[in-house]
Amino acid sequence: MTQKSPPDIDFKSTQDPYAQREAAKYEQPIPSRELILHLLEQAGQPLQRKQIVESFGLQSDADLEALRRRLRAMERDGQLLFNRKQQYCLVNNQDLIAGRVLGHPDGFGFLKPDDGSADLFLSPREMKELMHNDRAVVRISGLDRKGRREAAVVEVLERNTHQVVGRLFSEKGFYFVVADNKKIAQDILIPKEGLGKAKKGQIVVAEIVQQPNQRHQPIGRVTEVLGKHLAPGMEIEVAIRSYDLPNEWPDKLLKEIKHLKKDVPEAAKKNRVDLRDTPLVTIDGEDARDFDDAVFCKKTPKGWKLLVAIADVAHYVQVSTALDDEAKNRSTSVYFPEQVIPMLPEILSNGLCSLNPDVDRLCMVCELVIDAEGTILRSKFFEAVMRSHARMTYTEVAKILVDGDAELAKKYQPLLPHLQELYALYKVMRVKREQRGAMDFETQETKIVFGTERKIEQIVPVQRNDAHKLIEEFMISANIAAARYLNRKKIPRLLRIHEGPGIEKLATLRTFLNEMGLHLGGGEEPTPLDFMAVINASQGRADAHLIHTVLLRSMSQAVYSPDNKGHFGLALEAYTHFTSPIRRYPDLLVHRAIKHCLAEKPPETFIYGFPDMIVLGEHCSANERRADEATRDVVNWLKCEYMQDKLGEEFSGIISAVTGFGFFVELKDVYVEGLVHISNLPEDYFHFDATSRHLKGERTGITYRLGDSVKVRVARVDLDEKKIDFDLLHTVKVKKTIPLPVSTPPKKNVKKRHKK
Repeated sequence: MTQKSPPDIDFKSTQDPYAQREAAKYEQPIPSRELILHLLEQAGQPLQRKQIVESFGLQSDADLEALRRRLRAMERDGQLLFNRKQQYCLVNNQDLIAGRVLGHPDGFGFLKPDDGSADLFLSPREMKELMHNDRAVVRISGLDRKGRREAAVVEVLERNTHQVVGRLFSEKGFYFVVADNKKIAQDILIPKEGLGKAKKGQIVVAEIVQQPNQRHQPIGRVTEVLGKHLAPGMEIEVAIRSYDLPNEWPDKLLKEIKHLKKDVPEAAKKNRVDLRDTPLVTIDGEDARDFDDAVFCKKTPKGWKLLVAIADVAHYVQVSTALDDEAKNRSTSVYFPEQVIPMLPEILSNGLCSLNPDVDRLCMVCELVIDAEGTILRSKFFEAVMRSHARMTYTEVAKILVDGDAELAKKYQPLLPHLQELYALYKVMRVKREQRGAMDFETQETKIVFGTERKIEQIVPVQRNDAHKLIEEFMISANIAAARYLNRKKIPRLLRIHEGPGIEKLATLRTFLNEMGLHLGGGEEPTPLDFMAVINASQGRADAHLIHTVLLRSMSQAVYSPDNKGHFGLALEAYTHFTSPIRRYPDLLVHRAIKHCLAEKPPETFIYGFPDMIVLGEHCSANERRADEATRDVVNWLKCEYMQDKLGEEFSGIISAVTGFGFFVELKDVYVEGLVHISNLPEDYFHFDATSRHLKGERTGITYRLGDSVKVRVARVDLDEKKIDFDLLHTVKVKKTIPLPVSTPPKKNVKKRHKK
């Protein structure tokens, strides 16, 4: 347990409560982050490094260097600030806020605080010295005209944009690169000596040699020329460089894993529960290559016993190894269409850690005892060795269990009783899930189908069947059990948290739903059950997909954090990620925490402390967003390429978003989105109402709102900007305008000639 000390504590003689953890982590252990923060709290004032050294009685050169590095790392992570008087101070004690910078194409930005509080607005002036994804400390400088908290930069903690990909331009003898990533609004100046062999108009990679400040733009040099146009497959190369995605294995890592073989060593199987005769099976998509979960279920007198076996990645990826460093650096596998950048090398991701059929594999097992009503009565975790009895697909399982496919049932006859119990358990747990109000959005995912030379043949919807939902339900159950287990053990751990919508988003959502003839109950604090009532009420409607999308947009983004704030979407008090350690670093951290508890070691000796988990949670959340943005960019580019030969063609669609400069339309059966600019609307002046999210003609009374069906013509496709423009032909169905309440804010008058 952490010692509580009086203000006049003698830190030289104080035992660091995390000394064992530090000794396990470092060859040269020094005071933990917790103890350093405690020292500054007790001091009540900023301290110089010399004073910190004296407080801890450090003397050797190795100790002094280790402390210097730790203090620098705490600076980067936003725990400490090094002021102009060469002193260290606590960030919170100076009314300062640390967080990550989110850039906007229009030049402004936001700071996403590490503490999870509301984002702070950064004006274009403040963004002059920042780039998207940097980390910074800011102070609140006031409120902007929209009532948002506005921030002023105090210090840039960490630069995270070291290269950009974009097109090289020349103007009046000056060269500059316009970044492909539109969240980087600054142009990168390129001196003539930094051009290399690059020529105007080419797509290049530019290394940033001087970061921006208030006086000058970022300066770079061209390190690679990708070409004049994007050839097939080039869009992924651009995304990798644009988002600085690690995609090559360091030499140190390759040397470290050289000894690994395709089979699990016999020594590694000792002291584990032997589940090789238990008919565990994997159920995944047809194109899956890494299998990190397997399931088995059997009936009991009072319900069921469910086994969820997860690849024991933590056995192979040891702390502080080159393999661990690179897994943490990547944080997640990145899934592009027909290409994956894995978090772990293939020998592990598709080999030793993948629960392939008919081979021995090490696993971590969550055993769940569930009653006849679907309530989890108890659970336990243990290390095991298993042998998957079959590699099944969602399609096969659905055909067997839902469609009653006799041929497939015969093929998997020995497994059929267990599959049927899995399905019976799922149906019971599904009812339980609905009773607690866990949300189940039927959003439409799509898949790009390629032909020869990576030419896109079509974009098709991904169909979710009961087999998908079955596996999802069991993975959620294992994740719930892991969160409860680690909470009971009071060990530092990463949780998956998802907060409900804020007041502003709720007001906008309610206005939209009212105009769609729907009602969201719950007042200022609606529960997941209130949201589920809307979802159920929208089932069967032609615009259900749109309604579910708007509901999703009203939610906060799920993140990783050691603070238990619950999971609103799943209607859970505590939730974590345990089931995908091959492709997600947070799951690997959860496995390490469970292993620590299974070894009956005290929580304070765990290799990670609470401050470590804060930093790791922010790091993994940021890299998850980076992967999502990179994937979205590639998909948007591919969709633009797909639409290039459809210029002039006409399509039906639904308005999916309305803004002050026009509205976006999602094409039916094509799953591509484009903009109808306000300048292309009928001859009229249009008013944009931000509350009800609609455009209304001043003279004609024509209204364009979310969910309206329209017909459009493809007018322009811009591959560089990844944008598609439509011309409006006519509105298929125009809803009647509902009178706005008296309290509606003043309308913004936007004329048709205005540009975005």
